[in-house]
Amino acid sequence: MTNKFKAIDLFCGAGGLTVGLKKAGFAVIAGVELNPVAVETYMLNHKNHLLYESDIRSLSPENIMQDLGIKKGELDLLAGCPPCQGFSTHRTRNKSVAVEDDRNDLVFEFVRFVEGMLPKTIMMENVPGLYKDERIQKVIASLKVMGYIFEDHSLAVRNAADYGVPQRRSRMIMMASRLGSIDEPKKTSSVKKVRDALEGLPEVGKSGDILHDWVTKRSEKVQEIISLVPKNGGSRSDIPEEYWLDCHKRNPKSYKDVYGRMSWDDVAPTITGGCHNPSKGRFVHPELNRAITLREAAILQTFPKNYKFSTSKGKDAIALMIGNALPPVFIKSQAAMLVKHLKEMGCKK
Repeated sequence: MTNKFKAIDLFCGAGGLTVGLKKAGFAVIAGVELNPVAVETYMLNHKNHLLYESDIRSLSPENIMQDLGIKKGELDLLAGCPPCQGFSTHRTRNKSVAVEDDRNDLVFEFVRFVEGMLPKTIMMENVPGLYKDERIQKVIASLKVMGYIFEDHSLAVRNAADYGVPQRRSRMIMMASRLGSIDEPKKTSSVKKVRDALEGLPEVGKSGDILHDWVTKRSEKVQEIISLVPKNGGSRSDIPEEYWLDCHKRNPKSYKDVYGRMSWDDVAPTITGGCHNPSKGRFVHPELNRAITLREAAILQTFPKNYKFSTSKGKDAIALMIGNALPPVFIKSQAAMLVKHLKEMGCKK
């Protein structure tokens, strides 16, 4: 039996949260994930975990505890990021979309598991949109009834760039304990930039890493646009209008970041599911005339450089997993406060 504090990762996806929890000092003993390609990816990297490939709504917390040989109240941490597409800024411009998306109510499945397992501490991560939604207040009210202690910093929206991630990424995070107060995570003293993450990587096509060598051939028109965008942070608006695509001419003020380059000496923009496509955002390499590779996107998300992703569903599926993932370094910085708290409370590993 491991001598580390034990955690379960609900909605574990490709494993970003799990990697972060492990780096903070937790032993992740089980996970739950429905998406088959995410399950394949998770198991490529976390072979010894008990993984439930299932809709969480069909699972019983009691049965999982029985499988793991733990009793109610013994688990050190229950963590998870319920699917957040219904709360994203792209979806909530029309507020009715967020209300109608049935994935929004999966936050209450997290509450159901907390009630069933009664872990010592909890962590929920999500997009900032949930922070403003009435559901999170219902979640907190339920958790307080169960004895979880909330303070002003227990629920917050934080920028991952403040915690060692070379990326501008705002996320809501909730952490609470039944045992006492948890310290607020401290920001890093310096910001990690794109240069720190990507400079010096092997040449694309010669690395032997499929995620780095797997590039997309683009039309001559698109390739010309990319080549004209000024190096190190330039935008498509910096090139002569005669080279603009028709859709950009019709809507010159919309989506200004598309076909833009990252800057070496700044953090990257938020890595999304379109991170390998320059038409989806500022995803062109700072210097080279190409979009960032899948491996570069994963590194900007702070996955280990050797982290494996299933290729069974193609490039777009990998990009989506990377874009939807939680940056492990960000999670580590938050979860480290939970480890510190559990030690201070005299919890046995």
